[in-house]
Amino acid sequence: MSKFLDFVKKIEPPKEKRMLHTLYDGFFTFAYAPNHVTRKAGGVHIRDGMDLKRTMFLVVQALALCYIFGMYNIGHQHYTALGMSGGFLDNFFSKLLYGLLQIIPIFVVSNLVGLGIEFVYAAKKGHAIEEGYLVSGALIPLIMPPDLPLWMLAIAIAFAVIIGKEAFGGTGMNVLNIALLARVFVFFAYPVEISGDICWVAYDYNWLHSLVGMKAATMSALGITAIPEGMTFTKYVISNAPDGWTGATPLALASKQGWGAVQEYYTNAQMFWGAIPGSIGETCKPVILIGAALLLVLRIASWRIMLSMVFGAAATAILMNIVGDFHVFMSVPWQYHFWMGSFFFAMAFMATDPVTAASTPTGKLIYGFMIGVVGMIVRVLNPAYPEGWMLAILFMNVFAPLIDYYVLEANISKRLKRVSSQ
Repeated sequence: MSKFLDFVKKIEPPKEKRMLHTLYDGFFTFAYAPNHVTRKAGGVHIRDGMDLKRTMFLVVQALALCYIFGMYNIGHQHYTALGMSGGFLDNFFSKLLYGLLQIIPIFVVSNLVGLGIEFVYAAKKGHAIEEGYLVSGALIPLIMPPDLPLWMLAIAIAFAVIIGKEAFGGTGMNVLNIALLARVFVFFAYPVEISGDICWVAYDYNWLHSLVGMKAATMSALGITAIPEGMTFTKYVISNAPDGWTGATPLALASKQGWGAVQEYYTNAQMFWGAIPGSIGETCKPVILIGAALLLVLRIASWRIMLSMVFGAAATAILMNIVGDFHVFMSVPWQYHFWMGSFFFAMAFMATDPVTAASTPTGKLIYGFMIGVVGMIVRVLNPAYPEGWMLAILFMNVFAPLIDYYVLEANISKRLKRVSSQ
């Protein structure tokens, strides 16, 4: 290994060749740990044994189960919409393959566009490629609809990275969460593609599916020889969907018709285990909680933000249950708000972003609690979009520095009074 490392160091391009050196440095620091890290014994050192790239990589590992389940659920919802293999484990490998081939282009575009922009800015500035996008590139596919057009995804990522990150100075300087900024860009720029029922299920087949013959096999199994003129495969599937099928998410049903409509289509077990339409990685609560536990054990995420966010959401939902005569959504039992949407995913992987969250211990408690409160208000009382955590987290990202400022001022004032009284 030492001989190979020596060889790799010998082929390092000169720093004057910015593009080549930036590319080399990115691969080198990804493969090898920094030279100067904490020693096992003795002395005082600034650098820790865990560098930023490896911290980011651990967060990506915590998302692995979300990706695996998300792939399978894409396939399950697809075949269910076709009236085929309605049981969750029926036709297991076909569902998994469909989901895998559906998510690969999304993941590739997410990382190719984001890392490409990061590379260009790093080369221009003459410094190493920044690590922050490793997590953003893994998060963005999980919070998007499975049928989002790739060109829209590319534009959203470019906006988020350039305007939301590089304009502020790069990794560690951004005010807003980059993954959520990409999501909110799609929400406001292309509302039809991210609202309503149709976008939460992947109905059609992309070129990868066609390459392995999945589309032809499905059409043959359904007895479809040709799609009627003027009708896409997606529209054909929706118009011929089996009785009782709806592509609506539980949140969409609850916002329009109340809790009774949700129970008519989905069981509590389906909502908890994630066999429902929704964003790719946000439906299965157990795998999300496993990822959250990993982040807590590794001390990457803050338990204060997670816990206070739960209390904020629960308190607001209970209050709405008490005064729930104004809107059908307000009467949804408070505990099921955690099952229906993306609360746990937002709590574990979005609200805890160390760059955009509050940094003081007390500030984290306030920050998390207010996300829970604001998110529940937006979810229930906003008629345009029956979810709230995306907007709530971005809103509180803006106020995080202010929260920390007043927490620090309060601590300074308390200590000054203590000194003056002695």
